[in-house]
Formats: sequence, structure tokens, C-alpha cells
Amino acid sequence: MTLEVPGTIRIPVGVVVERRPGVTPWAEHVWAAREVLEDAPPVPPWSVLREDGGRTLFFAGNAEVAIYPTDTDNYIHNLQQDPPRIWVVLRPVEAAPGFALHTATVDAGEAELYADSGSDLLEALPMPPSLRLLLERFVAEHHKVREFHKRKRDRADTQGLGRRTRVEET
Repeated sequence: MTLEVPGTIRIPVGVVVERRPGVTPWAEHVWAAREVLEDAPPVPPWSVLREDGGRTLFFAGNAEVAIYPTDTDNYIHNLQQDPPRIWVVLRPVEAAPGFALHTATVDAGEAELYADSGSDLLEALPMPPSLRLLLERFVAEHHKVREFHKRKRDRADTQGLGRRTRVEET
């Protein structure tokens, strides 16, 4: 069970993935996310959109991009990039075609966690214009500047410290 953070927005997006022949004897195919669509086509996940010269373009399916009011610092950093990014995560599976669309995110910190997994395929793509506009509005509404607060160390209790006596060696 997951609790939803108040103010969270979920935006549906579609993902287009390409499979092309591998260039080494160790990889039969190379996979890459190619595009994030604002309006997904009404086709089932992993439908073939186009085949040409050994390359196959798939509609991988729909994902929801979750935007949380507590993560606006990360969104601001992303929006400052040229262009802002959306990260798509594909996870290997046993069933054909070999990958499943796991998630899409606009939070670079979250994307980094998926990069550390080692088995997921993570692609950074340009953020669609309408998603960028929505994210800018969301940040303007929810961002709170957090002041840096330096912690103070506790003072040592000199009365509580025991005195050490020197032990002479014999």
C-alpha cells in the first residue's frame, strides 16, 4: 500500500521504443527509447509502428509521470537544462519482446536510482512541450525555498568527562 502525497499530479504519457540489430556478437538486438508522446495512440502496448531495414519501432505503452510537491528542487534543476529531460525506464522481462515499460520520470534523482540498478535500460529524452509547461506551473505553485540550517554541535560536558590516570609500565 502506498500513500499518495497531497498535491501530487500524475500525467499520462506514451513511449516509443526502437529495436535494431546488434553490432557485436554478444547482443542480438539493441534497444532504445526514442520518444515520449503527450497523446498516446489508441494501440496496445508493444504494437509495431514501423519496420524498416531491420529496425522496428514499437509503441511500448503508457506510463504515468508523477510530480510531487516535495521534489520541486529537483524539477527546477531539470527545467534549467537545455532541453529539460524526461527519463524512461525499460526493465528486462522473460516475455517477448524482452522489455517492459517500467516508468517515466522528470526527477533526475529518481532516474539516478534506476541507473544504479544495473539491469534497467534508462534513456534521457527531451521533455514534451506541454509537460514542460505543466511542470513549470507546478513548480511556481508548490516550490518553497528552504533555508539552510547549520546544526550546532552539542558542547561537551566537561564535568562528566572522567580524568584519565596514567598507568605506569613495570
